Amino acid sequence: MFLDELHQSSFVMLGLLMLFAVIHSGGAAIRDRAESLIGARAWRLLFATASIPSALLLIIYFILHRYDGVRLWNVQGVFGITPVVWVLSAISFLFLYPATYNLLEIPALRKPEVRIYTQGIMRITRHPQAIGQILWCLAHQLWIGTSFTLVTCCGLIGHHLFAVWHGDRRLKARFGDDFEQFKSQTSIIPFAAVVDGRQELLFQEFFRPSQLGIAIAIGLFWRSHRFISPFAEKFLLTDIGKFFG
Repeated sequence: MFLDELHQSSFVMLGLLMLFAVIHSGGAAIRDRAESLIGARAWRLLFATASIPSALLLIIYFILHRYDGVRLWNVQGVFGITPVVWVLSAISFLFLYPATYNLLEIPALRKPEVRIYTQGIMRITRHPQAIGQILWCLAHQLWIGTSFTLVTCCGLIGHHLFAVWHGDRRLKARFGDDFEQFKSQTSIIPFAAVVDGRQELLFQEFFRPSQLGIAIAIGLFWRSHRFISPFAEKFLLTDIGKFFG
């Protein structure tokens, strides 16, 4: 019965998530070979040309269809839910876009490099983007509560869990013993290495311009989020919505 009530958009989203995963994880897998053929900057531009539109496609489709399918719960009117969702979302962005994120390498203004980061958010978890994605999914699934959002979140979390294994595997192949040492001093579960004494937090590493930029972005998202639904109804649902179904 539950499968019969699932909206078609849930299956479309699974397909889009698969495309997104192939582009991102597949691109990471062939990075070394591609860079040796066309150069690091050319490969980054090619990768960005494919990956950024795929990410935007996911965002647009999610906004358009987030209330599709079965409404599993509705806690939006429950006291205290709104600040819980916002706090979880804010924390998720601090993990998704850590201080070690090098923005200049995205458009290849600086030569893209593969490196092992050891400071800042990496002391908490060596896979901050996976943790951030899980927190984002928990917050949005709690707030929206639909089967479509559940399918989306399961797909995103599944891809990022694969990326945890895939990322460690690639770093091990590239850096060998240096990565093994880094791995022994860090953890995937947040703060686990800190708790058992393998790692220590140096709070001065978190006071960086990039983190301030993230905090400002979170504030802007908070102020503008109220306009997302009206925008979706007036623009996405009428124009882009016709294209994406």
